[in-house]
This record gives sequence, structure tokens and C-alpha cells, in this order.
Amino acid sequence: MIDYKLLEALATVIETGGFERAGATLGLSQSAVSQRIRTLEIRIGQPVLLRSPVLRATPAGQQLLNHVQQVQLLERDLAKSLPTLSEPTARLRIALNADSLATWWADAIGQFCTREDLLLDMVVEDQDIALRRMREGDVAACLCSNPQPAAGARCVPLGTMIYLPLATPAYRAQHFNQGFNEQSLQSAPAIIFGPNDQLQHRFLGQSGYHGAFPYHLCPSSEGFVRLALAGMGYGMIPEIQARREIEAGQLVSIAPGLSLEVKLYWHFWRHSGRVMDRLTAALQAASA
Repeated sequence: MIDYKLLEALATVIETGGFERAGATLGLSQSAVSQRIRTLEIRIGQPVLLRSPVLRATPAGQQLLNHVQQVQLLERDLAKSLPTLSEPTARLRIALNADSLATWWADAIGQFCTREDLLLDMVVEDQDIALRRMREGDVAACLCSNPQPAAGARCVPLGTMIYLPLATPAYRAQHFNQGFNEQSLQSAPAIIFGPNDQLQHRFLGQSGYHGAFPYHLCPSSEGFVRLALAGMGYGMIPEIQARREIEAGQLVSIAPGLSLEVKLYWHFWRHSGRVMDRLTAALQAASA
């Protein structure tokens, strides 16, 4: 049987991004954390961490990370049914897209986390690749646009986010005075969340344009709207996030009548305990 103190050390090193910070979190010296990792690697007969070029888990380490996150949730359920055990304060590591975090997520899970005394470690990741973080063992659950569950996981649909290509009226008049066409798209600056953000490409592709276009990179949902309001470009912004600006006439669509629908799915490991089932039910209720 694996000593769970060793697994805790592995999980903390990955979560904090280093041995020194992991030691501070666990109340141990850096050398003591390193020793626990070495002991774990000796026990399983292979490395659990790759230290360069960046610190990350090996495939074996990823499996152990998946396991330890599920065990922590199951221990919380056990403490509920056996009051003599001290109930651990669970911290659930979740990957989700920035647009959900900036709009509906807090209202959906706020009361649940307070009622369950549940702490969240939220990793902001693009909705197209968040599932990769879960497969790698970095998170216990994720919210993403991929409908295919990982092996050993469940996938629950949560609804659809509607994105609109928004900009200021002045920007639209300057760059799209001849309409939404190939020539305009080739020169009009766009705003993209990051290098993994494919919303712009997907929208333009479904509109018939597959060429290159200039763009700003802005890894912030709130900053996205601010840049659009400043007239720096047009961006794919959730309709629920920009509703007030749309109603005030501050932001308008550069392609009236066109939108992009992104379906969201909640992924979690099958044997994660009742707290995960309750969290899933709360998300489903909110999406309904």
C-alpha cells in the first residue's frame, strides 16, 4: 500500500509548482519534500516527476494524481458518516474557461461551496483543451467544450454559451463600412484570449473565411470587453457578459444575425464520492 503522505507531497509539488513552495504548504523542509518524492519513486519503481524543462508529472505521476484527488473526496464522504473522524477540508482542483468564470460560474456554485465547506482551486484554461488537464491528472474535474469523456470519467452536458462578434459602433464603421467580407476581415484587428483560443477561427470558418487576420492577445475576460470598448478590435464575447453594453449601444455586432454557439460539458472521475455528485447536481440545476 502506498503511503498517502507521499502522494500528498506529489500533489502539493504539482499544485504549487515547486519543492520549496510545497514544503511551505506542508510545513516541511524542501529536502523533506524531495525525500518523500524519491521514496515514492522507489516504491513504484519509476519517476513521478519531470523536472525540466518545466516541472510536471510523468504518466505514472499523473495516474497517482488522479488517484489522490479521488481519495481526498472519498475521505470527506467517510467523515460525514463517521463523526468521530475529523472531517478534512476538501480542496477541489477544477479547470474551467475564463468566460464561464467571469459570468455564470460563481452564482452556480457559490451557495454549494459555502454549504459544503468546500474549497476550490480553479485553473483557468481554454474550453477546447481543459480536458487535457484532467487526463494529465492535474485537476479532478473540468468544464470544457469536449463531449467525449476520458476513460474512467463521466461527462454531463450543462448548456450552451452564445458568443457574438462585438466591437464599438465607431470600430464597425471604420473597418466594416463595406460590410462583413473577406477584405475587411483581412485587415480588421481582432481580440483573442490566447494562443489556444479557437473561437475566432471557428466563427470566421463557419462564416466562410479561412484566411489570416491581425489580432491582439488578451488573457482576461474582463480585459477582453475593456479592449473592445476602447475600440482596439472586435472579439467573440459571451452575450450574457456584454448584455448591458449591447443594450446601451456601446458594443454592436460586426456581423448582425451571426453568432457562435459553444456547448459546455462537465467532466469528473466516476469514483469521486458523493460531494462530486452533489456538485454536479448543483451545476445541472443552475444550467437548467
